Amino acid sequence: MNALAITFFAVLAPSFGVFLLSTRAEPPSRVTQKRLVTIGESMRSHVAGIDGSELEKASPWGSSIWLDALLDRFRFAKKFKTLLLHANSSIGLGGAALATAGAGLTCGAIAYLLTHTLLVAGAATAAGAMIPYVVFRIQRSRRVKAFNEALPDAIDLMSRSLLAGHSMGSAIEMIAEQSPQPLAGEFVQVFQQQRLGLQFRDALLQMGSRVPSRDLQFLITAILVQKETGGDLTEILERASYVIRERVRIEGEVRTRTASGRLTGWILGLLPVILLVITNIVSPGYSSVLFHDPLGQKLLYTGGGLILLGGAIIGRIVDVQV
Repeated sequence: MNALAITFFAVLAPSFGVFLLSTRAEPPSRVTQKRLVTIGESMRSHVAGIDGSELEKASPWGSSIWLDALLDRFRFAKKFKTLLLHANSSIGLGGAALATAGAGLTCGAIAYLLTHTLLVAGAATAAGAMIPYVVFRIQRSRRVKAFNEALPDAIDLMSRSLLAGHSMGSAIEMIAEQSPQPLAGEFVQVFQQQRLGLQFRDALLQMGSRVPSRDLQFLITAILVQKETGGDLTEILERASYVIRERVRIEGEVRTRTASGRLTGWILGLLPVILLVITNIVSPGYSSVLFHDPLGQKLLYTGGGLILLGGAIIGRIVDVQV
């Protein structure tokens, strides 16, 4: 009976994998489907008069419908979908959940095979489950950083285009054609939404919901205030470009001066763990009393809590907002 069960699962798993690969959408159809969803969201926001919040409710990519519907019942689903949207990830909510579960179980299994201790396996499972979340956070940070670096040049290009007599739509099209990614892709979407009939205000607000950039929010606010109250838009754009450049420069200086503090935090947090691993490799079983003795387990809990507390304090100290 066991041999039949093993054979059944051995045949079922590859067959299911082949079925998933054969039924997934091809890249051209995915691009077409994404454009259709964007058009539909834009038209619904134009009719309902929303400010772009519905864009976060679009169906994610790379995940199954039933798994997404199941995860949508939980409160963390909206925040995680927003993170995926800001990271511009092709993985949907269901795919991210599977990646989280897979990473956690893999790390937990490896830790249990190496130490044969449930405590270490549980900690490794929790740490492994955080890996996809950390990766998405890093992707979002890199995307926002690249966007902010290219934004001042795009503002200057918009200002020069308006001085030359071009309309705002033409200026946005020029930015979409001449700017690097990811800024070009966002302005392409704004230009396409305007061509489809979406109001300029709603298109800008939707771009602001897709890119969590304070500099972009500042630019959008300046443009919308000028549209409502009047004034010289080119002068406003020039001042906005100057302010953004200065903020980026000051932020770089702050990060340079706090680099030693961040490095100290990483060293103090990882050094005890690395030394524990090296000690067990050089002398196997040397620290087994920490994992099996009740007093040793309490010391491990206390040490881990103090490491996390120290890392949080150092992080708050070096996190200087500009």
